[in-house]
Amino acid sequence: MEKFDSQDRKILAILQREADIALEEIGARVGLSRNAVWRRIKALEVAGVIRARVALLAPEALGLGLTVFMLIRTDRHAPDWLEQFARATRDMPEILGAYRMTGDLDYLIRARVADMKGYDRLYQALVSRVELADVSASFVMEELKETTELPL
Repeated sequence: MEKFDSQDRKILAILQREADIALEEIGARVGLSRNAVWRRIKALEVAGVIRARVALLAPEALGLGLTVFMLIRTDRHAPDWLEQFARATRDMPEILGAYRMTGDLDYLIRARVADMKGYDRLYQALVSRVELADVSASFVMEELKETTELPL
């Protein structure tokens, strides 16, 4: 699917907020039949625009009240090291995002842990699996905005 129209955008906006909404309700909101909505959603899935439909959990309710950004510097850039680092970050469920960066940082990691002890366990586990030149961390004091909705 190379291009999508305003109806597709409306459907995507609805699904980003409530993925479990009934097809009939989506149709009523966008002015399409249930079957037309279903066909459009399937086409968006096939095109890779919709990657998954998930439930968003409340981290605090699960005892994961601390968000940490880990700032990583390395002096290693060989392909085998990169794969080892990628594998380690993928295997650690506390790590929600890992990004290769431009500028002074090499990598940025976003993680959720229970508390400082949880962060220390994550830090120890990461440095035991991958050789890193420097790791520093910033802890979120107040979450001003956190969303999974993309601008449409």
